[in-house]
Amino acid sequence: MLTVDFSRFPLAAGDRVLDLGCGAGRHAFECYRRGAHVVALDRDAAEIREVATWFAAMREAGEAPAGATATAMEGDALALPFPDDSFDVVIISEVMEHIPDDKGVLAEMVRVLRPGGRIAVTVPRYGPEKVCWALSDAYHEVEGGHIRIYRAHELLAKLREAGLRPYGTHHAHGLHSPYWWLKCAFGVHRDGQDAALPVRAYHKLLVWDIMKKPLATRLAERALDPLIGKSFVAYATKPRLPRTAAPSAGGAA
Repeated sequence: MLTVDFSRFPLAAGDRVLDLGCGAGRHAFECYRRGAHVVALDRDAAEIREVATWFAAMREAGEAPAGATATAMEGDALALPFPDDSFDVVIISEVMEHIPDDKGVLAEMVRVLRPGGRIAVTVPRYGPEKVCWALSDAYHEVEGGHIRIYRAHELLAKLREAGLRPYGTHHAHGLHSPYWWLKCAFGVHRDGQDAALPVRAYHKLLVWDIMKKPLATRLAERALDPLIGKSFVAYATKPRLPRTAAPSAGGAA
């Protein structure tokens, strides 16, 4: 289930991509399939091992084109182990709401992104997220949980302050907001057969939607995204540096 829309955020074969806070790797896998040179980075060692296993399985199955590369590594978003201008593309999906120093993370992303490069940022949308917080303290008052809720204009302002130029936004996962409201209402930590019947039923709908992609749910989500989309997605570029004029032949040294 992708949050970044690659029709709005085009990726070219050979692009150097950093999926920062990659989690289970969903965006990293898609970039790899599209022929990119992907680095998936996360602070969770167990998830990184799992992502590395899936990268290896994708290589074995021939799911990525020749020339594409993929690396999974553990790391700190506030101290990225890469030189300046290392990547053409940076993706950070559903991560910034967890990090106290979100400006520091943005500064690091801008540093490693080349001039002219592109960034995709996704965070929980303000309205649906406020409902979750109102229904359940356990949803956000946990170690490593959500510590803030962004309004769209606040996130865009932070991107601009970091030196980026936003060029597009949208909402995603309209079908998923009701699921999380149900989870929060009936017990956010109740999973599997322990979950309440409405939660289990809605989960089956989401799994069916993800696996089968039926037209009915695709149309429903397209209609719901602007209204109750669970995620807010913003795209931005890093401005190119102005060219320095060469000194004239007779100019001063």
